[in-house]
Amino acid sequence: MRNPKWHRDEIILTLELYYDLESGRMNSGSKEVVELSELLNKLPIHTIRPDAQKFRNPNGVALKLGNFKFFDPDYNGTGLKGGSKLDEEVFHEFYENLSQLRSIANNIKSAVNNKVLVDELYEISNDSESESVFVKEGQVVYKLHKLRERNQTINKKKKEIYHRQHGKLDCEVCGFDFNVVYGELGSGYIEAHHRVPLSELSGESKTRLDDLALVCSNCHRMLHREINTLSVDELKNRLH
Repeated sequence: MRNPKWHRDEIILTLELYYDLESGRMNSGSKEVVELSELLNKLPIHTIRPDAQKFRNPNGVALKLGNFKFFDPDYNGTGLKGGSKLDEEVFHEFYENLSQLRSIANNIKSAVNNKVLVDELYEISNDSESESVFVKEGQVVYKLHKLRERNQTINKKKKEIYHRQHGKLDCEVCGFDFNVVYGELGSGYIEAHHRVPLSELSGESKTRLDDLALVCSNCHRMLHREINTLSVDELKNRLH
């Protein structure tokens, strides 16, 4: 069996190195290439790696860098053919926006550099929700977002304070109240949505009470469908 295809997060991290490394050092013996290989092996994305020795090894990283040369209009050589469609899409997406590329790469790195956090992110499955979610910031940051939403300690505190203030636990978007509709079965039930934009999430960020919004299951799914751009207030405005 072959190793899994390169994920968007992996391509982003490799593309950042492409812009930071001299062309002559884009080889498997380069210190920077070896370090990136080690980082890619830490990403909490692929749990199945049929050929662990070759998985994102320095040779593979060097080949991916060569693929970027093929797409780069500023490169005087020819580069290596064989890059994927996703390689090309990501390259052109950030070709004129390197600051965003570096910001996303740094957020991914900050999450991966926390060993405890990486173990927790592994527990969150890839694209586990039924809707198809495109996340510019990558799967690692999206997992981090979902991890923040599942912090039971702060979720419980958020619910207690909200109930004390409003006398109920209704959706902050549409007003749906599980207790009213389902009676005792729905008592105390509501979901938490992390308001902080993905672009601002990193492994170093901590969740505050104000970062959470209490929403019903339907509104939560709608927020995740446009997670890059849709805020709680904007979704609420769409209903009125």
